[in-house]
Amino acid sequence: MKISSLIRYFSLSLLMCLAASVCDAQSFDRPPRPKQQKHVTKKPLNKKETKITGSRTVVKAQKKQAANDKRLKKEYAQYVEENRKRSFEIQTPEVRERMKQNVKDADKRAKEKRKAIAAANRKSARKYR
Repeated sequence: MKISSLIRYFSLSLLMCLAASVCDAQSFDRPPRPKQQKHVTKKPLNKKETKITGSRTVVKAQKKQAANDKRLKKEYAQYVEENRKRSFEIQTPEVRERMKQNVKDADKRAKEKRKAIAAANRKSARKYR
């Protein structure tokens, strides 16, 4: 009984010594932070954005690719337009009239829908003024 209580007291004192060393490691004896200046702006000092350019061959290849993309886009738009014209021309006169009327009706519906949306937006904007 005497030995077990002695071991218990010894382990408790060892634990307290270890805890004290951990507390010493977290002491607040370090100097305070320096005070910030009051008139420091939050804007960066260097406002200029540096332009990063590649080598001449890279820039040349990029320009060539952009020109090629533009040309392909233009050719595709021309192809689509020619197909539309051709599909319209091969129709009979009655079908042509019906196609024209369908386009007019679709444009009219789209215009009315835009007007309705604009009116609803005006009403809701008036609510929050």
